Parts: sequence; C-alpha cells; structure tokens
Amino acid sequence: MTIVDAHGLVKRYRTGGETLYALAGVDFTLEAGEFVSIMGPSGSGKTTLLNVIGLLDTPTEGTLLLEGRDVTHIDDRTRTILRKRTIGFVFQQFYLLPTLTAVENVEVPGLLDGDPDLNRRARDLLTRLGLGDRLDHRPDQLSGGQKQRVAIARALINEPAIVLADEPTGNLDSRTGRQILEEFERIADDEDVAIVAVTHDDLVNEYVDRTVHLVDGTIGQERLDA
Repeated sequence: MTIVDAHGLVKRYRTGGETLYALAGVDFTLEAGEFVSIMGPSGSGKTTLLNVIGLLDTPTEGTLLLEGRDVTHIDDRTRTILRKRTIGFVFQQFYLLPTLTAVENVEVPGLLDGDPDLNRRARDLLTRLGLGDRLDHRPDQLSGGQKQRVAIARALINEPAIVLADEPTGNLDSRTGRQILEEFERIADDEDVAIVAVTHDDLVNEYVDRTVHLVDGTIGQERLDA
C-alpha cells in the first residue's frame, strides 16, 4: 500500500525581496513497511520535505496524498487530527518531559482520548523495545539510547502508518545508533510501518531500503540499499 504519494512539491519563501526555494519540484512515494533515508547538505530541503509529509507545513505548489487521500489543502483542524492518527515523530533531541516516567511520556499523545487501554499499550511498547525494567524511570535516569527508545514508543502509541525521524542517531554513539536503527528496521518489517529518516549519518544507510538525496530542493539519483 502506498502511504505517501507526493508530486511536484514546491515550497517558496519571500525574504528581502528575493524568492527562495526550499523545495523545487519534488516527487516522492513511500510504501507501507518501507524504511527510507533522506540525505543532503544543510539547506537542501530535507527538513522542509519532512515537515510537508508530516503535515506540519503546506507546499506552495504540488499535491500530497496520504494513504490515497489528498491532504494538500485540508484545514488546520483536519490536519491536526490526521497527523495524530497517522504520523509518529522521532526527534534528535528526544523532547521527553523531565517530570514524567517513561510510561507517562509514552502515554502523552493519547491522554485526551480516554483510552482505558493506554497504560497497558505504553508498557507493552516499552517492554518490546527492551525497557521493561525502566518503565517507571524518569528521563534523567535513562541513557541516551534508552531515551530514544522511549521517544520511539511514544511515536508508535497511536499506531501510526508512518514514522518520521529527524536525525534519530545524531545524539547517539555508533553502537547505540545501530541498536536504534535495528529497532526501526524491525518495526518496518514486522509491523508494516513506513519510516522516513532525515539524516547526515551514513550509518543509517546500512539499514534502509532506499536512500533519497536532496540537493537544492530537488531529488538527485536514488540509491537502493541491500
């Protein structure tokens, strides 16, 4: 199943009387269970593309389909609902709430839904990610890799179709980074979740199905990874 189908994405900004193109006509598709990395130099449009796919930003031109639905021009309320139901986010900085335990941090995206099963699902996710003995630990009691696993569990709590990760190994040593990438690989393979990772880390490309290179807002030659 095609999760993301984007055609001719353009993102323009006007600044100081000049027009700048963050995206200059990008076509991008993503299938269920596919793990894709997006690479490119700073300012190439990687984060802008991630934000458009994640419904955090809207394109100036082009179309974006999410699970076959045209979401290019939906209103803010619908955008928020779709983002919550369909997309999970993992960031380099983790963004865990320091006063909450690991379980409570994972529960945050679902707290307003009145789901009586939320706590059990949060505990199950953390246990599957190897944190069964850290459920009630606060972030200051966790290592960098453990914090990133909590962030991954939080991204998965609403059972999204796609997870978007912005530099997910950026604050981790190579050994811990490999462990996190193995988790992403397992999630894509076993749970059919599509994963997009924006990264400068070549290590990521050892685990993905495909690498997309962005240069000056356009996609260069893609590379299929074994």
